[in-house]
Amino acid sequence: MGQRIHFVVDPQGWCCMGLIIFVWLYNTIFIPKVILFPHYEEGNISVVAVLCYYFCSLFCIASLFRASVADPGKLPENPKIPITEREYWELCNKCNMMRPKRSHHCSRCGHCVRRMDHHCPWINNCVGEDNHWLFLQLCFYTQILSSYTLILDFCHYYYFLPLKKENW
Repeated sequence: MGQRIHFVVDPQGWCCMGLIIFVWLYNTIFIPKVILFPHYEEGNISVVAVLCYYFCSLFCIASLFRASVADPGKLPENPKIPITEREYWELCNKCNMMRPKRSHHCSRCGHCVRRMDHHCPWINNCVGEDNHWLFLQLCFYTQILSSYTLILDFCHYYYFLPLKKENW
């Protein structure tokens, strides 16, 4: 997996990233203040539930950062092609570079990416050979955090005892 940092200058991608960070901050501040801390003070939930929420939130934002700055598998300017593999390479008609057969040229990033899946505006980066696993981690942690928040909301409205007036 590539360890190079990769930034894309794309206004739509920056707006999507800003929206994600806003929603993450809102959920990290609002949900614990309204649901977790009052129910913890009244003894409805344990400290483990609060810590699990913060760990899920931390893993989610860390995986977002890692997927957004990881190199997706950008091809170098002058790739060294082994003589035995030249038949598996082709010329990109957009950037006039030699690339492997399963590579694709991203019009947003302006370069070819090995085994490109798609350009994701939510991470403002291409999903390719080198960061595909990081993108899947982001999807997994986002699903875990969303499910946990949904369960907490459900428990808050239908399972837990009503909050006392001072916590309400």
